[in-house]
Amino acid sequence: MGSRRYRLAQRRKAVGLSQERLAEVLGVDRSTIVRWERAETDPQPLHRPHLATALKVSVEELADLFADTRQPPATPGGRLDHALRQPGRVDLITVAYLRERVRHLDERYDQTPSTHLLAEAAQLHGQAVFLRQYADAGSVQRELAAAIAESATLMGQLVWDATQRHDHAASAAYFDQAINAAKEARDPVAQANAILRKSYLALYGTSRPTAAIALTSRAAEVSYRDSPVLAGLAQLHRAEAHAMLGQLQECSGALGAAEDHFALVGPQDPAFALYCPSHHARLAGSCWLSLNRSADAIEALEKAHQLVAARRKSTAVVLGNLTLANIRHRDLDTAVSYLHQAISVIERTRAGGGLNLAFAAARELRSWSDLPAVRDVNDRLLTLMTP
Repeated sequence: MGSRRYRLAQRRKAVGLSQERLAEVLGVDRSTIVRWERAETDPQPLHRPHLATALKVSVEELADLFADTRQPPATPGGRLDHALRQPGRVDLITVAYLRERVRHLDERYDQTPSTHLLAEAAQLHGQAVFLRQYADAGSVQRELAAAIAESATLMGQLVWDATQRHDHAASAAYFDQAINAAKEARDPVAQANAILRKSYLALYGTSRPTAAIALTSRAAEVSYRDSPVLAGLAQLHRAEAHAMLGQLQECSGALGAAEDHFALVGPQDPAFALYCPSHHARLAGSCWLSLNRSADAIEALEKAHQLVAARRKSTAVVLGNLTLANIRHRDLDTAVSYLHQAISVIERTRAGGGLNLAFAAARELRSWSDLPAVRDVNDRLLTLMTP
């Protein structure tokens, strides 16, 4: 096999560009990108500054990428093993492989019990932290900081879920590590995502909506120019914090701001994978529930239920909130039906948020505990606590 510029190709992939998209950005044919990566030709001087900008490297670092035509080991995993034995030689290909594995775990997060992902995520996070201690300054250091931002954010989510949302301190420490690493990587999207995840601790863990407002406002500010998805999600959770404080006007304003951001969402958004069409209805339903407007909550949550994918952790949250809304609307049959559906999702995903809502609904059903249907659903809830 002839020499190829593997680091150049890997850098392109690391910033999320296909050959076609990079060619479009530079105003050249895709075949030109192919020839560059095959080490058959070099870019003209007029293309180099634009190419460096597109790949988020300096002109000097770009020159290094073009000068490197070494062939990689047979497998990316072998390259990682080699880097862990000789960490001073870690390169961009190895870091890209680490980030790819973290993203694969993140993609499984919403449908897989967190306890099943925790060990591998912790290993990848530890490897990224270890390698960064020895990496040379420059693009490799920056990419490892980005890898740590992603892996620490995932670890914060997994630890919180695995402890049934009880270990707030450990999760907060991971999110803070992710925020700092994202700043070092100069990645506002990863920074905003970590800040937003930290706000969940204040919203759903320590019950500090005022702190959540500060965090979600910061996440919206950081992501405003780069990701309508994250800016919209931050406004949705800010709305939820205002609802918890009984602030209807501020809640409605944040819901409107979220809708405006979501209207700008497109596949080019770096956080596009986090977007779901059910987000607005789901969080609006939660807001109306906090504001004791059960009829409005039911309308929004039923819309969210139609949009959300089946058997995901977020499905359990929607069903749990629908249960609570129907209890408060005095429709017990519908409430019990939704609670059964929520339990079925929780049994598969072990969703911490859904589990908390299911038990909150059970507490509100105590007044009707003598009814057979309520006894049946309570029996199913008890089995969730059995190892």
